[in-house]
Amino acid sequence: MTDKNSGTDSVAFRVELDSTNNSIEELQTKIAFQEHTIEALNEALSSQQQQLDELTYKLRHVIDKVKSIEPSNMAKDSEETPPPHY
Repeated sequence: MTDKNSGTDSVAFRVELDSTNNSIEELQTKIAFQEHTIEALNEALSSQQQQLDELTYKLRHVIDKVKSIEPSNMAKDSEETPPPHY
């Protein structure tokens, strides 16, 4: 009787082992996909950070240019005297 039980136990063990192997393979696949996704996200983030740095530099340059522009010799509308025909 032990032979019948050991045969059944052996089959059950193999089925459980196959199931465990399949689960491990599935987890390894998911990990590989996640690693790929993380790498792609890292590259996108690095690229965006570089673009942000460039835009910040350009904006500072534009702000400096605007600040350095000399004011116009024209009077503001509120400072203008109305024309004589008013």
